[in-house]
Amino acid sequence: MGRDPSSATVEVQVHPRRDTIAGCGRRLSPSPPSPPAVRDRDFSLFKRWFPWLVPTFVVANIVVFIVTMYINDCPKHSFYGSCVASFLGRFSFQPLKENPLFGPSSSTLEKMGALEVGKVIHRHQVWRLFSCIWLHGGVVHLLANMLSLVFIGIRLEQEFGFVRIGFLYVISGFGGSLLSALFIQEGISVGASGALFGLLGGMLSELLINWTIYANKFAALLTLIVIVVINLAVGILPHVDNFAHIGGFVSGFLLGFIFLIRPQFKWVSSRHRNSHSVAAAPSVKYKHKPYQYALWVISFILLIAGLVTGLVLLLRSANLNDRCSWCHYLSCIPTSKWSCKSQQLYCEVSALSLCTLHPYRPG
Repeated sequence: MGRDPSSATVEVQVHPRRDTIAGCGRRLSPSPPSPPAVRDRDFSLFKRWFPWLVPTFVVANIVVFIVTMYINDCPKHSFYGSCVASFLGRFSFQPLKENPLFGPSSSTLEKMGALEVGKVIHRHQVWRLFSCIWLHGGVVHLLANMLSLVFIGIRLEQEFGFVRIGFLYVISGFGGSLLSALFIQEGISVGASGALFGLLGGMLSELLINWTIYANKFAALLTLIVIVVINLAVGILPHVDNFAHIGGFVSGFLLGFIFLIRPQFKWVSSRHRNSHSVAAAPSVKYKHKPYQYALWVISFILLIAGLVTGLVLLLRSANLNDRCSWCHYLSCIPTSKWSCKSQQLYCEVSALSLCTLHPYRPG
């Protein structure tokens, strides 16, 4: 990101006053001895937090997956032949033709709280918009998301603390689930990718709103944009819920302006000097710059309006594909190699003429 807050130090040196005035031979009365130069090598501009919430999220996701596999009990409930890794007993995986990610059946995921739009609308099970971000389609899906969460989330928690990153993660996951439900209303959806894209969006907005405190800011901005574009491009493949990615990213981007705002550098450094009673330049009056306040207000309004409007539309059974004829290409682009019709594709992959289980979309 272009800086390391742990290594940021402030060095203040106070020069002693002269006992003579330039150009005059008259000497003044001796002045009190000047304080020695202050060299604070241990001062960090911003507090560093011990990361415990993100590792807790990782453990929670793993525990939920183990419980899901226990409930799944493939040897007892499988209808499509032998289970994978049968030596694991009831923790064995569904046949690869049914679930190539080494995981449970879609009926088990649905039972555990996967996002199924029909139940959200007709049975008012809004909690599924939250519960689905803790479920995963298989070991492959789980490992990919948890590795991303560790690499992205721990550093963010170290810099901004568990409260802000916790809210950023959960609200972004909700935003991703909400957009997914408004566009993809067949099958079920699981996964933490919406929340992970929210962390990426938060990193991008944090860079923008704290622009003045960064070194190599353009390199950091370009790197983040490339990472986001590549990850969103992967979402155009079939069976990948790219609407959850987009919704999570947009939610996290707006939340970053709200939760990840930093005081301007001069304000922080002046407070540090004052706490050490060191003579310094006049302190800065305002903690944040005007453009930071403006971005905070605009983002807060857009976020609340977007989430409330989206939830109202969903509970009224709205399908945004009816209002946007091309938007479905944001989640899947059909080619000669695959079809974007989830039910048809699932049947072709499983080589069965009858699909009794709903296809699910890993997020």
